[in-house]
Parts: sequence; C-alpha cells; structure tokens
Amino acid sequence: HLPSMRTPTAMIVGLVLCPCGLLLTFTGTVAPNWRQVSHISDQPLDIVLEQGIWDMCKEQQSIHDRLCGQADELGYFEQVPVRVARGMMPTSLALTLLGLVVAALGVRCWQEEPRHLLAGVAGLVLLLSGLLSLVPASWYTYEIWTLPAPAGGQLEVGYSLVLSYLGSCLEILGGLALALSFHHCCKER
Repeated sequence: HLPSMRTPTAMIVGLVLCPCGLLLTFTGTVAPNWRQVSHISDQPLDIVLEQGIWDMCKEQQSIHDRLCGQADELGYFEQVPVRVARGMMPTSLALTLLGLVVAALGVRCWQEEPRHLLAGVAGLVLLLSGLLSLVPASWYTYEIWTLPAPAGGQLEVGYSLVLSYLGSCLEILGGLALALSFHHCCKER
C-alpha cells in the first residue's frame, strides 16, 4: 500500500495541546500569583498581597501601584509545598521542551511517514511533564489555607495556580494523544 502523506489526527492534537500547555505552565511558574491575600489587618482595604513560588508582590489597587520583592516575614517560601513547586515546576518545563523536540522529530510532517515509536515516546515524556507540574499545583491547592498569611487576610486562589493546572492538563492530554502512536507500532509488528 502507498504511504499516506497525512499526519495522524492524534499527533496533531498532541502537537497543538502540548505547546499551549507549556505556555500556560511557564506563565503559572514565573508569575507571582499562586495565592492572593486581601483585607489584611492594619493595611488599607485596597492592598492585595500576591504570593507566588518565587516572588511576593503588594499592589494598591486604587492607584495601580505594584511593588514586588516583598520581604517574607512569615516564612512562606520555607513551606514544603512552595519549595516542592520551586523544584518540580522548572523540571516539568524542561521535560516539556525535551518532549516537544522528540515529538517534532517523531511526527516529521515533512516526511512520507511519521516515526510512530518516537512520537509515542514523546507522548510519554509529555505526559510525565504534565504530571510533574500537576503534583505541585494540586499540593499547593490542598495546603493553600494552611500556608502562612498576614493576620486577618482573606485568601483567594491566584491566576498563576489556575494557569498551572490548565497547562498541566493540556500537557497530559497532548501526551496521551501522542502516546496513541504506540498503537501503530504494535499494528506494524
């Protein structure tokens, strides 16, 4: 039979979802807003403290005055979920980049036939990278109310945490889609 020039749909899905997941996870990792603390005692009502895994910012919302690099007087950055996220999120990003390179070599849209085994391996790497970022995001969410916060503060989930979740899920789905390429390897044998 003649080789088809078309790239399998599952591979295209994987190659669309995973870079989107990488972008969201990267933003979630670097942006300092895993948690917001508002209505802090002894502070003006419009002051919001944004806590990320690398930085803390204080914003006075009425005048849009934002100052990052806030001192960590409560030991927030010493907490285990924050330290775990600091290790696992960058590791996940690096693994996602590696997975995307392998996926590009496996899918090979410019060749007659994709390399199914390579695309499947890339899928597993991307699935693992998604799990590596989902774990710290989930753990942080579980511990969000117990992490140190200024007295009287009202806690809210920050957008960085939401983006990390979404990015992780897209990487997992994209990785699963690419891992379907193993099915083709089995059919060939």
